[in-house]
Amino acid sequence: MFDRVPDGTLVARLGGPWHLHRDMPNAAMVTREIEAGRPGRLAFDTETLTAWDSSLLTFLIDVGELCGRSHVTVDRNGLPTGVQRLLELAEAVPERQGARQEHVVPPWLARVGDAVLRARGPLLEMLGFVGAITLALGRLVRGKARFRLSDLFLLVQQAGAEALGIVTLISFLVGVILAFVGAVQLEQFGAAIYVANLVGIAMVREMGAMMTGIVMAGRTGASYAAQLGTMKVTQEVDALTTMGISPLDFLVLPRMIALCLMMPLLCIYSDVVGILGGAAVGMGMLKLPLRVYYDQTITSVHVGDLVGGVFKASVYGVLIAIAGCLRGMQCGNSSSAVGDAATRAVVTGIVFIISACGVFAVLFYVLGI
Repeated sequence: MFDRVPDGTLVARLGGPWHLHRDMPNAAMVTREIEAGRPGRLAFDTETLTAWDSSLLTFLIDVGELCGRSHVTVDRNGLPTGVQRLLELAEAVPERQGARQEHVVPPWLARVGDAVLRARGPLLEMLGFVGAITLALGRLVRGKARFRLSDLFLLVQQAGAEALGIVTLISFLVGVILAFVGAVQLEQFGAAIYVANLVGIAMVREMGAMMTGIVMAGRTGASYAAQLGTMKVTQEVDALTTMGISPLDFLVLPRMIALCLMMPLLCIYSDVVGILGGAAVGMGMLKLPLRVYYDQTITSVHVGDLVGGVFKASVYGVLIAIAGCLRGMQCGNSSSAVGDAATRAVVTGIVFIISACGVFAVLFYVLGI
């Protein structure tokens, strides 16, 4: 970020952490600013600079060379004392000819290794969060977890009763779509009656749990991330820590419990509504009697299918709660970071759900369920 003062000085504001593993600005930005205004002097403001390494020195040396070619005076008084000393030392020792190697492209194996090392950080952070939640559940079992029951009841209402409207709409439409798709194919063989079997099995075994999970990831998971992210921005999380109250116990644990309790119930409700959507198509388009449709559904859907779907929904609830709360606790300290946290929570929750659905499909096939 650059500012211009009336005396013709261009002030470059350097803030945040400057590390080699991050994408840092290059000196070309300074070149554009110099060409745009032709300042007489370049100064630096580092009040918001939190950490730095050799990447900052490289940037400043490049900027100094650019300013020298443009006849712009560089004022280093705004830089940290350590940076000024290192720059003086670098200028005192002349650079050896050919020592600088430009545009170094590392081997592909090194690039793969760097990508793996960068991906390891978020993975370890997520595993640490899951471990902390496990310890919080242990404290809950021993009766030592500290949170308010009124908060838990409110969260149960938000994740349960208040979600019925959107779950009803989505589940009914999914049932209608499955019935239409099945009817078009089955009518060619005179087997339109088996639309009831198709809709019932699909809703109870897969679609009810998965669609409910996706809806809750976009609704409740994003809400959890936004709530916790706002609490971090307003330093409420820090206040709880200062008072000796674990944020995981007080904020995360009630949200996980509420969502894990409501997801199985919402899944069963979604199954029923989806089957009703298929029945509406069966009676309206295929002219099937309601009794016949009901008998076909009861014959094709077994208790094991229902139990498997409810179990999947319970796991999806855990994954959605982890994704929402994790992204909320990882939120930065700006208002825009809250929106980013909510977006990441939705994406992470949906990825978790689809991945778990694939794992369950393979596992249930191997077990013959």
